[in-house]
Amino acid sequence: MPIENRENAYLITHALAKDTLSRIRDVETEQVSFRKGLVKLGRICGYEIIDGRMETEYVELETPLETTMGERVRGLDDVVIINVLRAATPFVEGLLKAFPRARQGVISASRDEEAGRGEDGSFPITVDYVKLPEIHEEDTVIVADPMLATGSTMCTVLDHIDGSADPENLFVLSAVSAPDGLLRVDESFPDIDLLTVSIDDRLDDNGFIVPGLGDAGDRAFRTT
Repeated sequence: MPIENRENAYLITHALAKDTLSRIRDVETEQVSFRKGLVKLGRICGYEIIDGRMETEYVELETPLETTMGERVRGLDDVVIINVLRAATPFVEGLLKAFPRARQGVISASRDEEAGRGEDGSFPITVDYVKLPEIHEEDTVIVADPMLATGSTMCTVLDHIDGSADPENLFVLSAVSAPDGLLRVDESFPDIDLLTVSIDDRLDDNGFIVPGLGDAGDRAFRTT
């Protein structure tokens, strides 16, 4: 299925991605099913990135019977996946099924909800840990976070990545996104492609995506 170009993002329209997202949105979906759903959704999104955003090349190969031509995806060994802890962990687990040879980075970043949102709608962000692999010019970098709400966390994460390298492709991948967050990231990092399965209606007064899927980290790890 195509990846649709929207104003501030590319929308992943695969029917199975939409089906899986609908299932994990449901408040009746318990922890194990929610976590497995995020894994499944990450895998689908990975395949859609390969199909819609990566190039292929023809190669000559030997079958048991004769020489023939085949087609392979270029750059599968040059993928870096950045896990925005902690909600992205099962999402990234799924991505790694599509990109099993990917190098991985980790950034632990969280919003300071007690401080509240600023006048521009953003939250102060605390970064506790950063561990990134070396990023090369030929790399495709995927920054994964299942929820892109205000965009505050993602902009902070991208600040840590943007100055260190200039990869061939840099994608932000989310399951659900709010228009405010997409706009903030797009304005701050116009050269980055934003990929999402759903652009939801709005943010509530607390900065949570509506209709959203709740707190993805709490639902995946059964914490409060």
